[in-house]
Amino acid sequence: MKIHPEYQWKKLTPDDGHYFFGYYDRNPWNPGQTLHLAMRIPQGERLPVRGETAEIGVIGDGGYRPLVTTRAWCHQQGCMELFLPRRPDCFVFNDYDVEEGKMVARIFRLGKGVVGRYELPIYAISPDGRRGVSLNFSRIPRRGYSYADAVLSDDLHPADPDADGLWLVDLDSGETKLIVSYRTMIERHPFAYGIEGRHIWMNHAIFNCDSSRLLWLFRECDDPRGMSKMWHTFMYTCSLDGSDTECILPEVYWKSRISHQIWGRSPREILVDADWTGRGHDAVVLDESRRPFLAEKLSAGHGRMSHMVFSPDGKHILADSYPDAEGIQTLILINAVSGNWKNLGRFLHRTPPEYPVEVRCDLHPRWSPDGRLVTVDSIHSGSRSIYLLDLSPILQLT
Repeated sequence: MKIHPEYQWKKLTPDDGHYFFGYYDRNPWNPGQTLHLAMRIPQGERLPVRGETAEIGVIGDGGYRPLVTTRAWCHQQGCMELFLPRRPDCFVFNDYDVEEGKMVARIFRLGKGVVGRYELPIYAISPDGRRGVSLNFSRIPRRGYSYADAVLSDDLHPADPDADGLWLVDLDSGETKLIVSYRTMIERHPFAYGIEGRHIWMNHAIFNCDSSRLLWLFRECDDPRGMSKMWHTFMYTCSLDGSDTECILPEVYWKSRISHQIWGRSPREILVDADWTGRGHDAVVLDESRRPFLAEKLSAGHGRMSHMVFSPDGKHILADSYPDAEGIQTLILINAVSGNWKNLGRFLHRTPPEYPVEVRCDLHPRWSPDGRLVTVDSIHSGSRSIYLLDLSPILQLT
Protein backbone atom coordinates (compact mmCIF):
# COMPACT_ATOMS: atom_id res chain seq x y z
CA MET A 1 0.00 0.00 0.00
CA LYS A 2 1.43 3.36 -1.06
CA ILE A 3 1.13 6.20 1.46
CA HIS A 4 -0.04 8.64 -1.24
CA PRO A 5 -0.43 8.14 -5.01
CA GLU A 6 1.32 11.43 -5.79
CA TYR A 7 3.32 12.75 -2.84
CA GLN A 8 6.74 11.17 -2.30
CA TRP A 9 7.19 10.24 1.34
CA LYS A 10 10.78 9.33 2.30
CA LYS A 11 11.66 6.83 5.02
CA LEU A 12 14.54 8.32 7.03
CA THR A 13 15.41 5.46 9.37
CA PRO A 14 16.97 2.01 8.79
CA ASP A 15 15.08 -1.27 8.68
CA ASP A 16 16.97 -2.86 11.58
CA GLY A 17 14.69 -1.84 14.46
CA HIS A 18 12.07 0.51 15.86
CA TYR A 19 12.79 4.22 15.34
CA PHE A 20 10.72 7.29 16.20
CA PHE A 21 10.93 10.82 17.57
CA GLY A 22 7.91 11.36 19.81
CA TYR A 23 5.27 14.00 20.33
CA TYR A 24 3.70 16.53 17.96
CA ASP A 25 4.09 19.63 20.15
CA ARG A 26 7.87 19.94 19.75
CA ASN A 27 10.62 20.53 17.21
CA PRO A 28 12.89 17.55 16.38
CA TRP A 29 15.38 19.61 14.32
CA ASN A 30 18.59 21.40 15.25
CA PRO A 31 18.66 25.20 14.68
CA GLY A 32 20.40 24.78 11.32
CA GLN A 33 17.82 22.17 10.25
CA THR A 34 20.57 19.74 9.25
CA LEU A 35 19.93 17.14 11.96
CA HIS A 36 16.74 15.44 13.14
CA LEU A 37 16.63 13.72 16.54
CA ALA A 38 15.49 10.10 16.71
CA MET A 39 15.27 7.21 19.14
CA ARG A 40 15.89 3.52 18.55
CA ILE A 41 13.92 1.46 21.03
CA PRO A 42 14.35 -2.25 21.88
CA GLN A 43 10.72 -3.25 21.37
CA GLY A 44 7.31 -1.94 20.37
CA GLU A 45 4.91 -4.45 21.90
CA ARG A 46 4.86 -3.67 25.65
CA LEU A 47 5.54 -0.90 28.11
CA PRO A 48 9.21 -0.43 29.12
CA VAL A 49 10.43 -2.09 32.31
CA ARG A 50 12.83 -0.69 34.89
CA GLY A 51 16.40 -0.62 33.60
CA GLU A 52 15.41 -1.05 29.94
CA THR A 53 17.42 1.34 27.79
CA ALA A 54 16.80 3.04 24.47
CA GLU A 55 19.19 4.73 22.08
CA ILE A 56 19.19 8.39 21.03
CA GLY A 57 20.72 9.48 17.76
CA VAL A 58 20.48 11.98 14.92
CA ILE A 59 19.50 11.70 11.27
CA GLY A 60 21.57 13.73 8.83
CA ASP A 61 22.90 13.46 5.28
CA GLY A 62 24.64 10.22 6.19
CA GLY A 63 21.55 8.60 7.67
CA TYR A 64 21.01 7.65 11.30
CA ARG A 65 23.90 7.96 13.77
CA PRO A 66 23.61 6.59 17.35
CA LEU A 67 24.92 8.83 20.14
CA VAL A 68 23.82 7.95 23.67
CA THR A 69 21.42 5.77 25.68
CA THR A 70 18.75 6.51 28.29
CA ARG A 71 16.60 4.65 30.82
CA ALA A 72 13.85 7.30 30.65
CA TRP A 73 11.68 6.67 27.59
CA CYS A 74 8.15 5.79 26.56
CA HIS A 75 6.47 4.90 23.28
CA GLN A 76 4.42 8.10 23.00
CA GLN A 77 6.91 10.85 23.87
CA GLY A 78 10.34 9.26 23.75
CA CYS A 79 12.71 10.82 26.28
CA MET A 80 11.70 14.45 25.52
CA GLU A 81 14.87 14.82 23.45
CA LEU A 82 15.19 18.41 22.18
CA PHE A 83 17.94 20.60 20.79
CA LEU A 84 18.81 23.62 22.95
CA PRO A 85 18.15 26.78 20.87
CA ARG A 86 20.82 28.80 22.73
CA ARG A 87 23.39 25.99 22.46
CA PRO A 88 22.90 24.80 18.86
CA ASP A 89 25.40 21.93 19.14
CA CYS A 90 23.66 20.49 22.21
CA PHE A 91 20.47 18.59 22.89
CA VAL A 92 18.81 17.63 26.15
CA PHE A 93 17.22 14.29 27.04
CA ASN A 94 15.68 12.79 30.15
CA ASP A 95 17.39 9.94 31.98
CA TYR A 96 17.37 8.09 35.29
CA ASP A 97 20.38 8.61 37.55
CA VAL A 98 20.94 5.21 39.13
CA GLU A 99 23.26 6.40 41.89
CA GLU A 100 20.94 9.16 43.06
CA GLY A 101 17.73 7.31 42.25
CA LYS A 102 16.03 10.21 40.47
CA MET A 103 15.03 11.54 37.07
CA VAL A 104 17.33 14.16 35.51
CA ALA A 105 17.84 15.82 32.13
CA ARG A 106 21.27 15.33 30.56
CA ILE A 107 22.95 17.71 28.11
CA PHE A 108 24.66 16.05 25.13
CA ARG A 109 27.10 18.03 22.99
CA LEU A 110 27.70 16.80 19.46
CA GLY A 111 31.27 15.54 19.11
CA LYS A 112 31.82 15.60 22.88
CA GLY A 113 29.18 13.50 24.63
CA VAL A 114 27.33 14.26 27.85
CA VAL A 115 28.63 17.59 29.19
CA GLY A 116 26.17 18.42 31.96
CA ARG A 117 22.70 17.97 33.35
CA TYR A 118 19.66 19.66 34.86
CA GLU A 119 18.45 18.46 38.24
CA LEU A 120 14.87 18.00 37.02
CA PRO A 121 13.62 16.18 33.92
CA ILE A 122 12.56 18.51 31.10
CA TYR A 123 9.03 18.27 29.70
CA ALA A 124 9.22 21.10 27.15
CA ILE A 125 11.49 24.01 26.16
CA SER A 126 10.39 27.59 25.52
CA PRO A 127 10.76 28.83 21.92
CA ASP A 128 13.34 31.41 23.03
CA GLY A 129 15.42 28.62 24.55
CA ARG A 130 15.74 30.27 27.95
CA ARG A 131 13.58 27.97 30.04
CA GLY A 132 12.34 24.45 30.42
CA VAL A 133 9.25 23.25 32.25
CA SER A 134 9.27 20.19 34.49
CA LEU A 135 6.80 18.06 36.42
CA ASN A 136 6.72 14.88 38.48
CA PHE A 137 6.60 11.88 36.11
CA SER A 138 5.98 9.47 39.01
CA ARG A 139 2.47 10.86 39.40
CA ILE A 140 1.41 9.99 35.82
CA PRO A 141 -0.68 6.76 35.86
CA ARG A 142 -0.83 6.55 32.08
CA ARG A 143 2.50 4.75 31.90
CA GLY A 144 2.79 5.18 28.14
CA TYR A 145 3.41 8.86 28.93
CA SER A 146 5.86 8.34 31.79
CA TYR A 147 8.98 6.29 32.55
CA ALA A 148 9.40 2.85 34.11
CA ASP A 149 12.00 4.17 36.55
CA ALA A 150 9.62 6.97 37.58
CA VAL A 151 7.68 4.48 39.67
CA LEU A 152 4.01 5.39 40.08
CA SER A 153 3.32 7.02 43.43
CA ASP A 154 0.94 5.30 45.86
CA ASP A 155 -0.25 8.69 47.14
CA LEU A 156 -3.58 9.76 45.64
CA HIS A 157 -2.50 13.39 46.26
CA PRO A 158 1.11 14.56 46.67
CA ALA A 159 2.32 14.01 50.22
CA ASP A 160 3.32 17.69 50.34
CA PRO A 161 1.11 19.64 47.88
CA ASP A 162 3.20 22.77 48.50
CA ALA A 163 6.41 21.12 47.30
CA ASP A 164 5.27 19.49 44.04
CA GLY A 165 3.72 20.86 40.86
CA LEU A 166 4.90 22.81 37.83
CA TRP A 167 8.56 23.82 37.77
CA LEU A 168 10.57 26.26 35.66
CA VAL A 169 14.17 25.40 34.81
CA ASP A 170 16.59 28.16 33.78
CA LEU A 171 18.44 26.50 30.90
CA ASP A 172 21.44 28.83 31.26
CA SER A 173 22.03 28.60 35.02
CA GLY A 174 20.21 25.37 35.84
CA GLU A 175 18.22 27.10 38.58
CA THR A 176 14.81 25.56 39.29
CA LYS A 177 11.69 27.21 40.71
CA LEU A 178 8.28 25.82 41.63
CA ILE A 179 5.80 28.26 40.06
CA VAL A 180 2.48 26.43 40.54
CA SER A 181 2.00 23.96 43.39
CA TYR A 182 -0.58 21.21 43.54
CA ARG A 183 -2.16 23.13 46.39
CA THR A 184 -2.68 26.13 44.11
CA MET A 185 -4.16 23.92 41.39
CA ILE A 186 -6.56 22.37 43.89
CA GLU A 187 -7.54 25.75 45.32
CA ARG A 188 -8.36 27.01 41.81
CA HIS A 189 -10.07 23.83 40.66
CA PRO A 190 -13.68 24.52 39.53
CA PHE A 191 -15.05 21.91 41.98
CA ALA A 192 -12.22 20.70 44.19
CA TYR A 193 -14.58 18.57 46.27
CA GLY A 194 -14.73 16.20 43.29
CA ILE A 195 -11.07 15.16 43.59
CA GLU A 196 -11.38 13.77 47.12
CA GLY A 197 -10.28 10.13 47.12
CA ARG A 198 -9.05 10.33 43.51
CA HIS A 199 -5.53 10.15 42.12
CA ILE A 200 -4.42 13.50 40.65
CA TRP A 201 -1.61 14.30 38.25
CA MET A 202 -0.52 16.76 35.58
CA ASN A 203 1.04 16.39 32.14
CA HIS A 204 1.24 17.88 28.62
CA ALA A 205 2.89 21.12 29.74
CA ILE A 206 3.91 23.43 26.88
CA PHE A 207 5.05 27.03 26.31
CA ASN A 208 3.18 29.45 24.06
CA CYS A 209 4.64 31.03 20.92
CA ASP A 210 6.38 33.98 22.63
CA SER A 211 7.61 31.99 25.66
CA SER A 212 5.48 34.04 28.07
CA ARG A 213 2.85 31.51 29.20
CA LEU A 214 2.33 27.84 30.01
CA LEU A 215 -0.51 25.42 29.39
CA TRP A 216 -0.94 22.02 31.06
CA LEU A 217 -3.55 19.40 31.88
CA PHE A 218 -4.63 18.59 35.44
CA ARG A 219 -6.15 15.13 35.55
CA GLU A 220 -7.83 12.81 38.03
CA CYS A 221 -8.96 9.18 38.09
CA ASP A 222 -10.37 6.51 40.43
CA ASP A 223 -8.10 3.63 39.43
CA PRO A 224 -4.47 4.75 38.85
CA ARG A 225 -3.13 1.18 38.69
CA GLY A 226 -5.63 -0.24 36.25
CA MET A 227 -7.01 2.90 34.58
CA SER A 228 -10.24 0.94 34.08
CA LYS A 229 -12.33 4.12 34.05
CA MET A 230 -11.87 7.26 31.97
CA TRP A 231 -10.01 10.09 33.65
CA HIS A 232 -11.23 13.69 34.00
CA THR A 233 -9.30 16.56 32.39
CA PHE A 234 -8.99 20.23 33.34
CA MET A 235 -6.87 22.61 31.24
CA TYR A 236 -4.89 25.22 33.16
CA THR A 237 -2.76 28.16 31.99
CA CYS A 238 -0.53 30.71 33.70
CA SER A 239 2.19 33.30 33.17
CA LEU A 240 5.76 32.34 34.04
CA ASP A 241 5.46 33.47 37.64
CA GLY A 242 2.31 31.39 38.16
CA SER A 243 0.41 34.28 39.72
CA ASP A 244 -2.59 34.09 37.37
CA THR A 245 -3.00 30.30 37.39
CA GLU A 246 -6.50 29.41 36.24
CA CYS A 247 -8.51 26.46 34.94
CA ILE A 248 -9.80 27.70 31.59
CA LEU A 249 -11.42 24.50 30.26
CA PRO A 250 -12.98 22.19 32.86
CA GLU A 251 -14.01 18.59 32.26
CA VAL A 252 -17.49 19.56 31.05
CA TYR A 253 -15.90 20.99 27.86
CA TRP A 254 -13.42 18.15 27.57
CA LYS A 255 -15.21 14.86 28.13
CA SER A 256 -15.49 12.94 24.84
CA ARG A 257 -15.26 16.28 23.03
CA ILE A 258 -11.55 17.16 22.90
CA SER A 259 -8.61 14.79 22.52
CA HIS A 260 -5.66 17.18 22.10
CA GLN A 261 -4.60 20.76 22.67
CA ILE A 262 -1.73 23.08 21.73
CA TRP A 263 -0.94 26.79 21.77
CA GLY A 264 -1.84 28.72 18.61
CA ARG A 265 -0.52 31.56 16.47
CA SER A 266 -0.66 34.35 19.07
CA PRO A 267 0.33 34.37 22.77
CA ARG A 268 -3.21 33.74 24.08
CA GLU A 269 -4.62 31.52 21.33
CA ILE A 270 -5.18 27.78 21.90
CA LEU A 271 -5.98 25.19 19.22
CA VAL A 272 -8.11 22.14 20.07
CA ASP A 273 -9.84 19.38 18.10
CA ALA A 274 -13.27 20.08 19.57
CA ASP A 275 -16.47 18.17 18.90
CA TRP A 276 -18.79 20.61 20.66
CA THR A 277 -21.49 20.19 18.01
CA GLY A 278 -21.76 16.40 18.07
CA ARG A 279 -21.05 16.31 14.32
CA GLY A 280 -17.33 15.56 14.43
CA HIS A 281 -14.05 17.05 15.61
CA ASP A 282 -13.30 20.49 14.16
CA ALA A 283 -10.13 22.60 14.22
CA VAL A 284 -11.16 25.21 16.80
CA VAL A 285 -9.26 28.13 18.33
CA LEU A 286 -10.08 30.12 21.44
CA ASP A 287 -8.59 33.12 23.25
CA GLU A 288 -7.75 31.93 26.76
CA SER A 289 -7.80 35.51 28.09
CA ARG A 290 -11.54 35.93 27.35
CA ARG A 291 -14.15 35.16 30.03
CA PRO A 292 -16.26 33.46 28.92
CA PHE A 293 -14.07 32.24 26.10
CA LEU A 294 -15.22 32.62 22.51
CA ALA A 295 -14.39 29.76 20.14
CA GLU A 296 -13.86 30.04 16.39
CA LYS A 297 -14.07 27.12 13.99
CA LEU A 298 -11.27 27.18 11.41
CA SER A 299 -12.09 23.94 9.61
CA ALA A 300 -14.15 20.78 9.81
CA GLY A 301 -11.08 18.85 8.65
CA HIS A 302 -11.64 15.10 8.50
CA GLY A 303 -13.90 15.22 11.56
CA ARG A 304 -11.88 12.80 13.67
CA MET A 305 -9.77 13.15 16.83
CA SER A 306 -6.45 14.72 15.88
CA HIS A 307 -3.05 15.90 16.95
CA MET A 308 -3.14 19.37 15.36
CA VAL A 309 -0.30 21.87 15.02
CA PHE A 310 0.03 25.22 13.24
CA SER A 311 2.78 25.83 10.69
CA PRO A 312 5.49 28.29 11.79
CA ASP A 313 3.82 31.06 9.74
CA GLY A 314 0.37 30.21 11.09
CA LYS A 315 -1.17 29.70 7.65
CA HIS A 316 -1.65 25.94 7.78
CA ILE A 317 -2.44 23.13 10.23
CA LEU A 318 -1.24 19.55 10.17
CA ALA A 319 -3.83 17.12 11.55
CA ASP A 320 -3.50 13.36 11.89
CA SER A 321 -6.08 10.81 13.04
CA TYR A 322 -6.38 7.65 15.07
CA PRO A 323 -6.72 4.40 13.06
CA ASP A 324 -10.06 3.75 11.38
CA ALA A 325 -11.75 0.34 11.20
CA GLU A 326 -9.19 -0.76 8.61
CA GLY A 327 -6.22 0.41 10.67
CA ILE A 328 -5.55 3.50 8.52
CA GLN A 329 -4.25 6.71 10.08
CA THR A 330 -4.73 9.80 7.90
CA LEU A 331 -2.68 12.99 7.74
CA ILE A 332 -4.20 16.14 6.27
CA LEU A 333 -3.04 19.71 5.62
CA ILE A 334 -5.60 22.38 6.52
CA ASN A 335 -5.61 25.93 5.14
CA ALA A 336 -6.18 27.94 8.34
CA VAL A 337 -7.83 30.81 6.43
CA SER A 338 -10.19 29.02 4.03
CA GLY A 339 -10.68 25.82 6.06
CA ASN A 340 -10.04 23.72 2.97
CA TRP A 341 -7.79 20.70 3.35
CA LYS A 342 -5.71 18.19 1.40
CA ASN A 343 -4.99 14.56 2.19
CA LEU A 344 -1.21 14.11 2.60
CA GLY A 345 -1.17 10.38 3.20
CA ARG A 346 -2.83 7.23 4.52
CA PHE A 347 -0.63 5.11 6.79
CA LEU A 348 -1.29 1.47 7.65
CA HIS A 349 -1.22 1.20 11.46
CA ARG A 350 -2.57 -2.21 12.42
CA THR A 351 -1.52 -3.25 15.92
CA PRO A 352 -2.08 -6.73 17.42
CA PRO A 353 -5.03 -6.59 19.83
CA GLU A 354 -2.97 -7.99 22.71
CA TYR A 355 -0.63 -4.96 22.68
CA PRO A 356 -1.27 -2.32 25.36
CA VAL A 357 -3.04 0.74 23.95
CA GLU A 358 -0.26 3.09 25.02
CA VAL A 359 2.45 1.44 22.92
CA ARG A 360 0.53 2.37 19.76
CA CYS A 361 2.32 4.43 17.12
CA ASP A 362 0.60 7.73 16.31
CA LEU A 363 1.77 9.92 13.44
CA HIS A 364 2.44 12.95 15.71
CA PRO A 365 3.20 15.33 12.79
CA ARG A 366 6.01 17.87 13.28
CA TRP A 367 6.87 20.91 11.14
CA SER A 368 10.44 21.85 10.32
CA PRO A 369 11.39 25.34 11.59
CA ASP A 370 11.20 26.77 8.06
CA GLY A 371 7.70 25.33 7.53
CA ARG A 372 8.83 23.38 4.47
CA LEU A 373 9.05 19.80 5.77
CA VAL A 374 6.93 17.47 7.89
CA THR A 375 8.04 14.32 9.67
CA VAL A 376 5.85 11.63 11.24
CA ASP A 377 6.31 8.38 13.15
CA SER A 378 4.70 5.38 11.47
CA ILE A 379 4.57 1.58 11.44
CA HIS A 380 3.47 1.64 7.78
CA SER A 381 6.45 -0.53 6.77
CA GLY A 382 5.97 -2.97 9.67
CA SER A 383 8.36 -1.45 12.22
CA ARG A 384 8.27 1.97 13.85
CA SER A 385 9.99 4.46 11.52
CA ILE A 386 10.33 8.17 10.76
CA TYR A 387 9.03 9.45 7.42
CA LEU A 388 9.55 12.86 5.78
CA LEU A 389 7.59 14.81 3.17
CA ASP A 390 8.68 18.02 1.44
CA LEU A 391 5.59 20.26 1.51
CA SER A 392 7.02 23.09 -0.60
CA PRO A 393 5.17 22.31 -3.86
CA ILE A 394 1.97 21.47 -1.97
CA LEU A 395 1.95 24.69 0.05
CA GLN A 396 2.20 26.73 -3.16
CA LEU A 397 -1.13 25.30 -4.28
CA THR A 398 -3.12 25.81 -1.05
